[in-house]
Amino acid sequence: MQSYAEIPADLWDTVTAVNVRGTFNMVQAVAPGMEARGYGKIINITSGTVYKGPPNMLHYIASKGAVTAMTRALSRELGRSGICVNSLAPGLTLSSSILENEDHLDQTCQRVIASRAIARDAHPKDLIGARVFLASSESDFVTGQTLVVNGGSENT
Repeated sequence: MQSYAEIPADLWDTVTAVNVRGTFNMVQAVAPGMEARGYGKIINITSGTVYKGPPNMLHYIASKGAVTAMTRALSRELGRSGICVNSLAPGLTLSSSILENEDHLDQTCQRVIASRAIARDAHPKDLIGARVFLASSESDFVTGQTLVVNGGSENT
């Protein structure tokens, strides 16, 4: 975690390349086949931090905010082809990359858990139901939305 003033341009570019350009590249790769079939589901991964705006994460939050905005715009562009474009915004989830970052865990986990209505750690399996719903025919009339899965954390 770094103050906006301490984020080097190369780190900004790397985070943006992974989160924004990576999402863009994925859509360009899969959307033509979905358009040809007249049906498809695109589920982008953004973050609950977009809605909270915590300090010292500007590069990450800005990149995930861009994914949220892309989701809305793409839903309008691809909807006429029968493609639903939504995003999933998890709160802090104990993924392998989070578990490897002990500093982040020590500084953040207890504060995040205290902000949740369901006061426990989130695990990758907690996102499965939301992903299955967004990928299923049950969500065929849901597009341009961001489903926040964060245990009822405040400020969302």
